[in-house]
Amino acid sequence: MATAQEIIDALALQPHPIEGGFFRETYRSAGAVPDAHLPTGYRGKGKRALGTSIYYLLTAETFSEMHRLPTEEVFHVYLGGPARMLQIDPDGAHREIILGSDVLAGQNPQVVVPPDVWQGTHLEPGVDFILLGATMAPGFDYADYEQGKEADLVARFPSAAAMIRRLTRV
Repeated sequence: MATAQEIIDALALQPHPIEGGFFRETYRSAGAVPDAHLPTGYRGKGKRALGTSIYYLLTAETFSEMHRLPTEEVFHVYLGGPARMLQIDPDGAHREIILGSDVLAGQNPQVVVPPDVWQGTHLEPGVDFILLGATMAPGFDYADYEQGKEADLVARFPSAAAMIRRLTRV
C-alpha cells in the first residue's frame, strides 16, 4: 500500500487551513442557492454552491478538530484507516463511530454527520493514515465552519470530555 506522503503528493493535497489533516476540493457545483432560499443556519452569509466534494486525509500526526456545520456532511472511506469519529448532538447525546472499510468488524465505510452536530476524528492506534471523501449539499463555505473550543465543549458535554480534549486545539 502507498504511504500517506505518496497519496498526498499524487492527489495534490494541501494542509487544511483550520481543521487539520490534508485536503483538496475536487468538486464545486456551478449552480448556487441564493441566500434567501437557504435554511436558517446559512442566512445572511451569502449564496452557497449546490454541492461540494473533497479528498480528506488524516495521518498519525494530525486529527480533525471538533467543529460543526449547518448541513449534513457525508464521509466515504477510500483507503487506510480505521479512524474514530466523535459526534455530539445539540442535546448532548454523543457517539463514537469507527470509519473504515472492514464492515465485518463493524467499521463504517460511509458516515453521515447530521447538521449542527459537533464532530472530530482521529486515527486508531497504529494506523498510518485514512483517505476519505467528504460531500456536502449545500456546498461547504468557510463562513459556515464553527471551531470547537475545548473549555466550552467540555463544560457543555462533560461525558465526552476525554475525546473533546484530544480533538481540540483551542
